[in-house]
Amino acid sequence: MDNMVKKKLWVGILAFIGFLTTVKLAFIYYDANFNPYALSSFCSINEFIDCDGVAQTRESQFFGIPLALWGLILYSFIFLMLGADKLKNIKLFKFMEVFKNPLDYIASLGFVSFIISVTLLCVSLFEIKKLCILCALTYILNLLIALIATDYKNGWFSKSIKQSVTDFVDALKIKPYLIAFCCVVIAGIGILTYTTKTMVLAPHVKRINEFAQFNKMPSKLKVKGNILGNSDPILVVDTYTDYECPICAVYHVMIHKLADELRFIKVEHHNLPLDTACNKYLTRPFHENSCLLARYSIAAKKQNNEWGYATEVFAKKPKTEDEILTIAKKLKFDIEQLKEDANSDETSKELSQEIEDAYKLGINGTPATRIGKDLEIGVKPYGEFKTWVVKEQDEQRK
Repeated sequence: MDNMVKKKLWVGILAFIGFLTTVKLAFIYYDANFNPYALSSFCSINEFIDCDGVAQTRESQFFGIPLALWGLILYSFIFLMLGADKLKNIKLFKFMEVFKNPLDYIASLGFVSFIISVTLLCVSLFEIKKLCILCALTYILNLLIALIATDYKNGWFSKSIKQSVTDFVDALKIKPYLIAFCCVVIAGIGILTYTTKTMVLAPHVKRINEFAQFNKMPSKLKVKGNILGNSDPILVVDTYTDYECPICAVYHVMIHKLADELRFIKVEHHNLPLDTACNKYLTRPFHENSCLLARYSIAAKKQNNEWGYATEVFAKKPKTEDEILTIAKKLKFDIEQLKEDANSDETSKELSQEIEDAYKLGINGTPATRIGKDLEIGVKPYGEFKTWVVKEQDEQRK
């Protein structure tokens, strides 16, 4: 077996592994962003090694197209290059004749893909602070493909890149191929414009963009006491939150804005900690600090400042009882009474009843909103949320 055949064989094996890996990544991406009933994937092991978490970030797509699909395109192109010599003899694939040096194109693509992969790895480690092990596998595969396909005797990657550019320019000198290339470019721009504007393949990014204005806790959230909204309301909006739930912090800002703009509503808060320490319906640890925070929320309500407590907790994200008490001192609670109430049997029973009531209503996730008999688990974009509340008010007036 000559060296060229060996190279193609190994590149083919690695590309096949990469193709299967990106197919799996595509399924993980779909479940994480389109399937609310999906279980965690096998590679979501903890807070750091979390393929699902990475799939739900803004960085999991490029121009609105999931990175997994870009990977499938890459490996599919490599397969085409490996078969270029034979495919060009088939009428439908006659255009493959322009690809005169397939291994050079594969080496170039592998090298460029690896550079992009290193960038993505840095983003994953230092910005997202989560690692997708399947993604990391493709990064290694891309490097191996580039190393195997390159020509070490004639300039390494520089030769491959120069040869790729030369062949590309030569191909464009042939009018039919130039026209075909222009058509492909125009179609590509159209597709990328559509996916970028609609985010149809990346709904999580669309939601992230819509919620961007609510991501930071504004200083103007000065509502204190146990009443958010109208004390004599036309409509009551019941909310269910977990103080460890990241999206609940966004939701908290949203409902404050809603209560400020729709003066006819009152927002009632209910604790639903997704923590095995107090929630018997959970089968494994999740938000491990949320029961403690919920008990202190009930204690804060006894001192008539549930909403002030909630705003500070969502803003500061305390992890220990001492950190909670630091917040309580700032809010001028009676600290000893607060501690006594938070750790009392009465508070534990009250919290258990809140959890029980929520599950009886079919609420098993946070944040959740209930208006009369209508229920929504998760967060609507603010415009939809406001429209829903106004519609419910109109229904009550009929």
